[in-house]
Amino acid sequence: MMQLQHFNTSQTEWVIALFTRVFTDSEGEAEGLLLGQLVSDLIATTAPEDLIGCVAVDENKVLGTIFFSRFQLPTLMSAFLLSPVAIATEQQGQGLGQRLIQFGLAHLKEMGAEVAITYGDPNFYSKVGFHHISEAIIQAPVPLSHPEGWLAQSLTGRPIRHHIGATQCAKALQNPQYW
Repeated sequence: MMQLQHFNTSQTEWVIALFTRVFTDSEGEAEGLLLGQLVSDLIATTAPEDLIGCVAVDENKVLGTIFFSRFQLPTLMSAFLLSPVAIATEQQGQGLGQRLIQFGLAHLKEMGAEVAITYGDPNFYSKVGFHHISEAIIQAPVPLSHPEGWLAQSLTGRPIRHHIGATQCAKALQNPQYW
């Protein structure tokens, strides 16, 4: 029976293998290795209180993983960036990614986080409450290759207000090739 749970560092090797396999399947070996290394770096270089992972596990097999990392805004508002996300190739298209993201968003709300941000496919992320925002509202930490993929959602029910100034993401995500 599949369970959604919080990432535990004992799952690190399985999670890295999942990201490597999923992105190799969809984008090729180089991309798989790149994303596997990103996840390894994210886990190794991000303070535990600034990294929230959520995993879908079935019979000790990791079928999906998402990570939220603290995202620093020029205000004191609490924000997290959703990235990266991987769902086992054979599990894709069945709603597992959406369930895992909703599980993570619920946890962020319980923690008192106010905004969740991501960078990705608007068609997918709109299904879990994200909508396009311009960089006039929240500046991306590095230049975006696809500005239409800059997405956010309020976790408080209040509109997202403009934040003037630079933002910062986790060190592992600061590489422009991810953006």
